[in-house]
This record gives sequence, structure tokens and C-alpha cells, in this order.
Amino acid sequence: MRSVVLRAVAASGLFAACAAFAGASSAAHAAAAAPAATTAPLGQVTAGDWPTYHLDNLRDGNQTKLSPLTTLSLNWTAPLDGAVYGQPLLVGGRVFAATENDTVYALNRSTGAVIWSAHLGSPEPLSSLPCGDIDPLGITSTMVYDPGTNRVYALAELVGGTHTLFGINAGTGTVELQTPLDPPKGTAIAFQQRAALTLLNGRIYVPYGGLYGDCGNYIGQVVSVATDGTGETSYAVPTTREGAFWETGGAVVDPNGNLLVASGNGEATSGTYDGSDSVMELSPSLQRLDFFAPTDWATQNGGDADLGAMTPALVGGQYIYADGKTNTGYVLRLGALGGVGGQIAELPNTCQTFGTAAIAGNTVYVPCASGPQAVTIGSDGTPSLLWKSTVPAEGSPVIGGGAVWWVDYFGGELYALDPATGATKAQIYLGSACPTFTSPTVVGNQAFVGTKTGVVAVGGV
Repeated sequence: MRSVVLRAVAASGLFAACAAFAGASSAAHAAAAAPAATTAPLGQVTAGDWPTYHLDNLRDGNQTKLSPLTTLSLNWTAPLDGAVYGQPLLVGGRVFAATENDTVYALNRSTGAVIWSAHLGSPEPLSSLPCGDIDPLGITSTMVYDPGTNRVYALAELVGGTHTLFGINAGTGTVELQTPLDPPKGTAIAFQQRAALTLLNGRIYVPYGGLYGDCGNYIGQVVSVATDGTGETSYAVPTTREGAFWETGGAVVDPNGNLLVASGNGEATSGTYDGSDSVMELSPSLQRLDFFAPTDWATQNGGDADLGAMTPALVGGQYIYADGKTNTGYVLRLGALGGVGGQIAELPNTCQTFGTAAIAGNTVYVPCASGPQAVTIGSDGTPSLLWKSTVPAEGSPVIGGGAVWWVDYFGGELYALDPATGATKAQIYLGSACPTFTSPTVVGNQAFVGTKTGVVAVGGV
């Protein structure tokens, strides 16, 4: 399949020879400020597309060519057949969204009209799950678009607690691939697949965690298959139970073409380190190459306070900022994560983070449960707090048009904050509450947000 080179880290050229993501091109990351009606051909990624979670495999959510912020307005609301937990994608003038009712939609970017829909099966009702908080449980993670096959890929939970990967023709809505993809260890119905799918060198990577409540027999795993559904490989956290991969951003692709993921707490609360509560680097073949874990991993495991709630944030191509439910921000050195206690610096008393940060230069916009924060990483790796905001926005932010875009998912409000100060520049009510950890898609002069009932488009972005 055709490979597209990842956007290069400024001045370093570290990504220049790495055909890491066949769906997130430099053209996508330098998207032009196209009008809402622009239509590009499918089967390729062009300027103005958003083909994967947070734009590309860096997961920085930094849309550098967004139109300047103007007056916000609701362009359209598209009622769908369930809640949209995943970030909407935009390819070829179409908005792609998936629901908890196991339906994938292609919507007209200008009007929100349904171009096609593909109902993939019946989702699992909450009453049939051992625990959880999503009813029904269908497609929760963010899909990914592959220009090589012209498909959007979605991971759906179906009745009976089974998990299936679907590849759907982006032009027609025809289901072209359907392959079972339950994690090889544990009991299928005890898993929830929340983390975004990653496309890397012709393969799809699918992280798995547990249900809300951490019940049942599950172990955090990453499962991968080729885009034709063959060649399954997997990695499992070496713990007896738990260790979920559930951060919304899924795997981050680092400058070496490896995968950065964060795992949740394991069951061990004493003794030998069990491999959970960590940031780890996995090879494309899913071998663990390196890891970091806090020195108090056992205490964090016992208190359900772990790193797995936040996608690792890659800063400047050399540092990783990691947080989670720990109230401590850790700075790690890429390529030398250091094992247990291997951080090069830390920032205490930060916040509990849930979701995925946005990153611009050396600034990390952190998805805190207590409200937005910005942290800067110095050239020597020293972290410092830039600002805290009082707005009630808990979602995963993205950047563009001179603003950081944040969703208050409980209140259904979209905020545009000043990147330097956190001051509110604009806000608009979306008409509905949004699912947990919602992140907007910002392209051209619009934002697209998944809600409890469908998708909303906001103009003036």
C-alpha cells in the first residue's frame, strides 16, 4: 500500500525517512483553510483532512493552518442512532462518525446530511455486561482512515461481548472487511475497546482495556492485524489482571517508528514490579523495547491511581510528558525511559488527567478533570505550570486558529482558550451533553464534535 511520511519534527528531520502512518500525511497536518463545501477525492489524504485521532500519529492535535477564530455559530446538528464517543474524522469533504449502536456514518460536511450509513451489528446492552457505564456498548474508540484501501476501520463490540474489526469503503459504505479481533488473553466480555485505532505501515493497532469498574478477567493488550485482516500479533501487559490500555489517543508513533502507550494499574500491590502502571515503547511487531513506571507503582495500583488515563505526550521529539490519575506529571526521555523510577523530572500536585493532551512546541495542554492546564517543558526537560483555567472543560483539547479548543462534555459547551494565558476567547453551547473525554475535530473554518445523540458542526472556528 502507498505510504505517506509523517510530518517532520521541526528542524530535526527525524520523521523524514519514516513512512510511519499511511493515513496521516504532512498535507493533513498543514491543512489549508478550505471553505466548508470543499470536496477532495477519496483514496488519498489531502490538505483539509483529519484521518485519525488528533490529526496524525503524533497525537498532538495541532492544526497549524486553521482559519483565524471569528464568531462561533452552529452550522448543523446531525442526529444519529447513538452516542458518538470517538473523534469524528474528515476525509474528502465527508465527516465520518461511529456510534455506540454499531453504525458508521458518512456525513456531508456542509449540511450534515447522511451520505451513507453501515450498521455493523447489534451492540452489547449494559444489562449483559459484568460492569460498565456505556449503554449499549458498540463502537467507542476513534476510527482510522486508510488511503491505501480507501477504508475507514472501526472496532465494534457485538452482542455476546465479541470484538470485530470492520473495514468500510469510504466512498460507498460497503463493508469490505470483517474479522474477529478479541484479545487472546482473558474473557472477551470483560474488555472495552476505548483507545483510538492506529494505522502504521499497513497495519491496524487496537489497544484493549477493561470496563468501568475493572471487573472480570481481563489484561491490557494491544492487538494488530494487516489492513486485509491477516497476520495477527499481540502484546499483553505481564500482570495477572488489569493493566488496561484505555487512553483515548491510542498509540503514539515516535520518531523511530515505534509505539508509545500507557497502561493502567495492575492487580499487584507489593513484591516484584508486574509491568503495569507504565509508559512503554513497543516495536511495530509488538515487542516491549523500553518502559517507565513510578517508584510507588504498587501504591498507585492499590489506589487505582495510574498512568493509563492519559495518552503519552511527545514533546519536541525527545521528551515524553506522562500523567494520569496520579496528580504528578512525569517527564521521560524518549529512547531511555529508565524503567522503575526512570523519570528525568516531575511536576507534583498537577491534576488527574483523562484523555489526550494537545502539544505546540514545548507546551502541553493537559486534559485535567479539574479544568484545563498548560505545562511547558524546558530544554533540559524541566516541567513548569504555565496556566490553569477555571472553565469547566474536561475533554481532550486540540489547537488551531490561535486558540486551544476544549469541550465541557457534561455541559455541552465548546470553549476556545488563549494558548498563552488560558483566557476564554469564545464559547458556544452545542445543544447536547457530550460523551466522556470528547475531543473536537477542527478543520478549515469548522469544528465537529461528537455528542450523546450524534454530531454537531460549529462554524467560525
